[in-house]
Amino acid sequence: MKKVVLFLLIALPLLSVAQNKIKETQVPRSVLNSLDKKYDSYKVKTWYQSPGQYIAEFVYDGQKGRAYFTHNGDWQYSSFPTRQEDCPTAMNRYFVDNYPGYRIRSIDYVEQMDGDVYYRMMIVKTGVGYSDNELIFDPRGRLQKSNAPDPDAVKREYYTLNNPDSDVDDDRLRNLKSNKGGKRPSPVEDVPEMVAIDTTNAITANFNKICPPSKVVEGPEWVNRNYGMVVAYYINRQGVEMEEVYDVATESHIMSGKVLDKDHYTAAIVKYIAEKFKGEKYKIERMIVYTYDSKWRVDGKKPKPYTYVVVSQKVKGLGNKLKYTRMEFDASGAFTNLLTQPIDKNDIQ
Repeated sequence: MKKVVLFLLIALPLLSVAQNKIKETQVPRSVLNSLDKKYDSYKVKTWYQSPGQYIAEFVYDGQKGRAYFTHNGDWQYSSFPTRQEDCPTAMNRYFVDNYPGYRIRSIDYVEQMDGDVYYRMMIVKTGVGYSDNELIFDPRGRLQKSNAPDPDAVKREYYTLNNPDSDVDDDRLRNLKSNKGGKRPSPVEDVPEMVAIDTTNAITANFNKICPPSKVVEGPEWVNRNYGMVVAYYINRQGVEMEEVYDVATESHIMSGKVLDKDHYTAAIVKYIAEKFKGEKYKIERMIVYTYDSKWRVDGKKPKPYTYVVVSQKVKGLGNKLKYTRMEFDASGAFTNLLTQPIDKNDIQ
């Protein structure tokens, strides 16, 4: 299925349109014949119909996918949801190196009617209210097309946000702070800048309602989190480290975070990490379960809980310097996303 061919992107209706579930008896024979011709062994789960199009949600070679047909029965293309760890290394490396502060919403492996195949990665800026961006990669993981923001601008914004007082040591970013004439910048007085925390009376009142002083042993410490969020770090009466995350724009409570102790780590996540780092020395530094507020909605739905994990490894030849890998897992303990940077200044640096 995954043949290497010359990449040629054509416009495909991959965006969501109105789709109605239908019975197989309502599907034209020409469409059924086209599906039989395209895939020799498959099992259809559900049929859908949208304007001028029939869609088969099916399983082929153990993989779930969707096949799209015209109303005349011509096969247009098929898409197969793909896990990040199953994608080419070059593709994952490009995302990690160029889009800090973004997360992957979905990845699909797409087969077109002209024989071309490619990966379609949808990414979104971490936070609330941001639009999806599309990255198209060929089968080897080389970027072919993108409507995402310029990587240099993304890195400049992210670096500036997380390092307001720091000079730039990375050669890739050095030119972002140098002046146009290439001269050394003038010395700046070394006075710490006080960064205002984006909390408000309404957010504070909401926190005190959720966590009255009688239930808080230490804290709260208010910290800005990337892209429009503010977090209250505190320890409750049970001695558990907790977080309450708020949307600055709406002053709404987004979710609560609970730091797990080692004895309560999620077994499926521990197993995944053990397999991922097999043969390597590592340590799970932190595992946090985030549960969304009962009133919080994304696209009209309440998001499911997820787990954030930080794993450390010693870097050879650099003494005690550590390398950190940051990952997210869904409610079942399945890997969903790789993060490139700490989520805020209180995260492990």
